[in-house]
Amino acid sequence: MDTKIGSIDACKPTNGDVCSPTNGSVATIHDTSVPASGISVGSSEATLGRHLARRLVQAGVTDIFSVPGDFNLTLLDHLIAEPELKNIGCCNELNAGYAADGYARSRGVGACVVTFTVGGLSVLNAIAGAYSENLPVICIVGGPNSNDFGTNRILHHTIGLPDFTQELRCFQTVTCYQMHMNRSTRPSQQLLKKASLYISISCNLAATPHPTFIRDPVPFSLTPRSSNKLGLEAAVEATLEFLNKAVKPVIVGGVKLRVAKATDAFVQLADASGYAMAVMPSAKGLVPENHPHFIGTYWGAVSTPFCSEIVESADAYIFAGPIFNDYSSVGYSLLLKKEKAIVVHPDRVTVANGQTFGCVLMSEFFTELAKRVKRNETAYENYHRIFVPQGKPIACKAKEPLRVNTMFQHIQKMLSSETAVIAETGDSWFNCQKLKLPKGCGYEFQMQYGSIGWSVGATLGYAQAVPEKRVLAFIGDGSFQVTAQDVSTMLRNGQKTIIFLINNGGYTIEVEIHDGPYNVIKNWNYTGLVDAIHNGEGKCWTTKVRYEEELVEAIKTATLEKKDSLCFIEVILHKDDTSKELLEWGSRVAAANGRPPNPQ
Repeated sequence: MDTKIGSIDACKPTNGDVCSPTNGSVATIHDTSVPASGISVGSSEATLGRHLARRLVQAGVTDIFSVPGDFNLTLLDHLIAEPELKNIGCCNELNAGYAADGYARSRGVGACVVTFTVGGLSVLNAIAGAYSENLPVICIVGGPNSNDFGTNRILHHTIGLPDFTQELRCFQTVTCYQMHMNRSTRPSQQLLKKASLYISISCNLAATPHPTFIRDPVPFSLTPRSSNKLGLEAAVEATLEFLNKAVKPVIVGGVKLRVAKATDAFVQLADASGYAMAVMPSAKGLVPENHPHFIGTYWGAVSTPFCSEIVESADAYIFAGPIFNDYSSVGYSLLLKKEKAIVVHPDRVTVANGQTFGCVLMSEFFTELAKRVKRNETAYENYHRIFVPQGKPIACKAKEPLRVNTMFQHIQKMLSSETAVIAETGDSWFNCQKLKLPKGCGYEFQMQYGSIGWSVGATLGYAQAVPEKRVLAFIGDGSFQVTAQDVSTMLRNGQKTIIFLINNGGYTIEVEIHDGPYNVIKNWNYTGLVDAIHNGEGKCWTTKVRYEEELVEAIKTATLEKKDSLCFIEVILHKDDTSKELLEWGSRVAAANGRPPNPQ
């Protein structure tokens, strides 16, 4: 077999969630590219590189994020020759991977192109982050000449050994499928399965013509996944029996609603049941917050007001696609009981810590449950009784240093269906969780992996995927120092993002977990840096903000006069000015980290 494809057993082995194709529907790809009659065997369009480009377009990718290197240059020539595929050149491979991550969050799939090993291992961290969040990102690597395999030669861009499989072995742990092409062959159907994928193509093969490339790629019709009907019925019956005994059940959405394509079915169940509806922090933005029974973010001790009281006092809770890690559980301090929980994963259901029903798709389970569930509004009525509207921050006096709670009061007013929020790892996690999202407002952050610096590349990718939305990115100074270069790429591509750079002198989230001198960073002239990157090319506006009145004026300028520009607003805050939620969360996570070893 010319193509080596590895479907990794460790690819989320308990249920295969990451590798799941679209649930419940047939993904039929219609051919819209150049007619077959226009391509001949000798044509530059009848090559492996062009075939891959057309397959990417079919999968939903119209932008690739790349860093050129000698092993991928010819491949890039053939990829960018595809009229429907645009190349977005990035400053480094890490940001290219982060950009593909951000792109996939909006488009459903993203792709990056790098060179062998030095590029592949550089992008690996971003691919791992996307994999942890169940995002289908395709990493394409230009590899060594096919004649060098098996020759015992030592090549550049390697660790000095004739074994060229180091990169492949690394990607086996963070992608669902791997494809290593060192002979002329066709990319696998896995490209259209919307799973994370690693493709390595020898540098001398991208321009290779082949008779099968004369025609445009045959449209794929992927076999839809469906539930085992008996298993589905048994899961629904067991769940109904459990729920109908409950007095005040609730329903909580988790991040795997995305990979399960089950958001609509989840809302359908909320409509039918009348249950109080919350989301876990990583699912914010997946569920409409204007739903009449939405009660906020459930995040244990740092939940939005009155949400945890309702969830944790319920006698039954449905968790849809949750990830309970140390961060989402606030240092394992959630007051939940397994015997009260129905946990619904993308392809299985566990009822009250007892029976588990496999081969049951989340979307179909919720749809069937919604048809038969008894309406019970008790939990929402309790929430409505105890709810007290949040107060407003104390007004700032003239020239009084800006406070973070005052800042986000003004951010709230900026949100609409035409905006999207990107929150970097740090205190922005907590401040942005408290924002009330209007219908259609996007929201993304990287909770599971939590890689600082992610947001710069992700903002680039997300904004490229949905140019009709204006992205509001909230990035801490420490995180920005990791990946700042690709503000350049945003400018180069005419993006109109508003970046709020939170300058509070260090790694604030780490300070609240465990403080030390290593959490203090060198202060930069951030607006000066962005001005230097701008260098008079493209539309860019920068400003520093120290007081509330300056913030108000900056927002006004960014949203009116500079609405078609990339706007960079450096917000200078006191180093100890954090959300109360970060203080609580940090102390609990520190306690979890500091547990002594178990006795041997």
